[in-house]
Amino acid sequence: MGDERVKAEALQIIGAFQVLPRLVVFDLDYTLWPFYCECRSKREMPSLYPHAKGILYALKDKGIDLAIASRSPTADIAKTFLDKLGVKSMFVAQEIFSSWTHKTDHFQRIHSRTGVPINSMLFFDDENRNIQAVSKMGATSILVDKGINLTALQEGLTRFSENWKTIEKNKQKWLKKFSQNPNSSDQIT
Repeated sequence: MGDERVKAEALQIIGAFQVLPRLVVFDLDYTLWPFYCECRSKREMPSLYPHAKGILYALKDKGIDLAIASRSPTADIAKTFLDKLGVKSMFVAQEIFSSWTHKTDHFQRIHSRTGVPINSMLFFDDENRNIQAVSKMGATSILVDKGINLTALQEGLTRFSENWKTIEKNKQKWLKKFSQNPNSSDQIT
């Protein structure tokens, strides 16, 4: 399936949702591309997973910002590969550095750089420990098995929409509770 066809299908999927993330964050190794970049040379020509480029272009076309959160010890190789693939400029934040924090530092930096609340982010990664840690921060996080694809995009947007509805429902309950009793000692001032 070519990039344009994937992009068209991704646009259809995205168009089915009323609530969209403000920022979609991707891991690199085994999420956008099928290898560990520290095992490769800058001289090589990398490749993305078959659906990756079409999905990236569809998200950009819909006005959704993109970012990278990668725990790679070889940021120079990763950035060279992003450049060679012609996608480097698509990302508003590129947090590529070695870390023991399961990407929580990456997300704090992405939030600082973009101002996007973490609960307005959708994250794709191939490691469950990263998914668990970032989910606890409030991002909707999707575990990918063999890289980003249209099925993972659909799952991510569905889960993001469900999470957003839950947040809004809780916000409405909270507002209702505190607006009914303005003299309540529980009221936050």
